[in-house]
Amino acid sequence: MKRIMYLTLVLLLAACSSVPQSEFEQNLAIWQDADISHYKYDLWIGCFCVFRDEIPLTIEVQDGEVVSITKATGGLVDETDPNHELFMKYATLDRLFASLEEDTASGAEQITVSYDPLYGFPVEAYIDHSQQIADDELSLQVSNFEVLE
Repeated sequence: MKRIMYLTLVLLLAACSSVPQSEFEQNLAIWQDADISHYKYDLWIGCFCVFRDEIPLTIEVQDGEVVSITKATGGLVDETDPNHELFMKYATLDRLFASLEEDTASGAEQITVSYDPLYGFPVEAYIDHSQQIADDELSLQVSNFEVLE
């Protein structure tokens, strides 16, 4: 009987222990568990780019799809915008997570991220793919996040 109890205890402890998750994985899980389907936020993209006067972008997302991207100048970003592809890369918080995961997998030399304490999404990120190359750095800031009904 003692042997069965001991074996049961060992199995229970083994089931409860898990491999520690990275900060990225913990925050991704928090974001996914929040299950927010409709939201908007402002996105600031800092890089050696020509669109500085269009930043920040205000992005609305519903059910994982981009509803709208509005430039700071008031214009909407559409498929004809020369920066459409870049803006779309970060146009949902899920895409922002995916981009950071891709940067990590591709071997970016420096990635620094801070996360929203309530919802887990990245609020600030700094990516430098190669410290030997000038002007390849990218910084992202998410602000004014709002859950929409």
